[in-house]
Amino acid sequence: MKKTGLLVLFFSYSLICLSQEKSINTVNQRSIAPIKTPVSLRPDVLVEKIMNTGKLGVRLLRNEKTGEFWYSTFDGNVYKILNFDTPNAIEQKIFTAEDHGITRLQGAAFLNNTLFLCGNISANNGKGTKGRMVKYNLSKKEPKLTEIFNTVEYGTNATTFDHGWNALVISKDKKYIYVNSGARTDHGEVQDNKGAYPNARDNALTANVFRIPINSENLILSTDEAKLKADGYLFAEGIRNAYDMEFDGRGNLFGVINSGDYDQPEEMFWIRQGHHYGFPWQMAGIENPQQYPDWIPDPAKDPFISPGAHAWVVKYFRNDPEFPKIPKGLKFSPGVQNMGPDANEYRDIASGKIVDGDVTGKTVSTFNAHAVPLGLVFDTKNVLSDEFKGDGFVFRYGGGSDRPGTNLLRKGGKDLLHLKMTYSAAADNFYMKTTSIVSNFNAPVDAIMLENKIYVMEHGTANSDGGRIWKITLPKN
Repeated sequence: MKKTGLLVLFFSYSLICLSQEKSINTVNQRSIAPIKTPVSLRPDVLVEKIMNTGKLGVRLLRNEKTGEFWYSTFDGNVYKILNFDTPNAIEQKIFTAEDHGITRLQGAAFLNNTLFLCGNISANNGKGTKGRMVKYNLSKKEPKLTEIFNTVEYGTNATTFDHGWNALVISKDKKYIYVNSGARTDHGEVQDNKGAYPNARDNALTANVFRIPINSENLILSTDEAKLKADGYLFAEGIRNAYDMEFDGRGNLFGVINSGDYDQPEEMFWIRQGHHYGFPWQMAGIENPQQYPDWIPDPAKDPFISPGAHAWVVKYFRNDPEFPKIPKGLKFSPGVQNMGPDANEYRDIASGKIVDGDVTGKTVSTFNAHAVPLGLVFDTKNVLSDEFKGDGFVFRYGGGSDRPGTNLLRKGGKDLLHLKMTYSAAADNFYMKTTSIVSNFNAPVDAIMLENKIYVMEHGTANSDGGRIWKITLPKN
């Protein structure tokens, strides 16, 4: 099965396993994949293991006020790490899903000593869902939960492609918190959850990035797109799933995106207010063929569909005459353009073959398909050596297979990429050179950059021994 739907495939599987405690207890060591040790590809980049973590880790956090590191899990637990980056590091559980009410917790962020949490809660006996964000002021002896928003109920579905509310990032002026709500579909198809919520596709509460005033309380977000825009909450549209967002040193907001089961590249967007980035009509500049009523999907005729793709196996690629039309006059903003030398393999539209941008001379928008880019960070304080100064870094969760016959789009991966970015005024977009500098990770899911060090957490599925935190030390200025 493809690594699609970003981490939802892994997290959904993990939670299924979590509910089957008997089967977990009987998993023997042979069923657990061996843990790999990351390998630096440069003599001036050092990799060290910090500690093991529990299972289902999603977000790695740092309390700005105290300097403490924290992490959260998909099933709602929030841990504080005591004695971080020492041999005596130990985790302490602070909150659970019962405390904050978020049963699918995918977003977490600190502002000073206030912890923000975001995700989804179940509705209508599991057939529906609501987005939810809360906060805790940890300065108080007994932190009290404050609700920031809840959404109205809308249909979840029985697939791996319901991405939910996830990434959080605080604006540089501390006035807003940005939150991503991923698509509830693979590519805009109907997902009715076995008959509930009939004919439901994506709506105004999905596949968009929102901006919420930092001091908001008790908001109710509806599926009324015009109202969300009028209230100033809907910030950017047409983003399938920006599972990680971060500001660079100049205050530009970027997000890394996972495309669907079609072999479109995974993008990195410069996310700007009022812009639309194409979903569900296009991803990485490649049109979604399901929008055309005469399209008949067939892997034998369309090389962008893998015969083993989940969306093909379960018939989400289908003739779809009712697919919504592109609104008249709507323009799409492109992704950051990757000039290589790494993560720039792509499937050529004309030939259907996988080619390398280094050979063809074309840029890619942005990373190879199924790369699953996560853990985006920037050297915002310009502390690194001249080669890396002010630059970005991102991990590839997907790929990295050396098995014979592996799809060339999956050869590279499970690594740390250095992003040397340049703004083009003519294109009003960013171009970048992308180079792999550390390889052989297991499942890098989130990262924090502190001075010249990048701390990365690896996700541990329910039938694993848990995750890990590694420290990558880069050369200083």
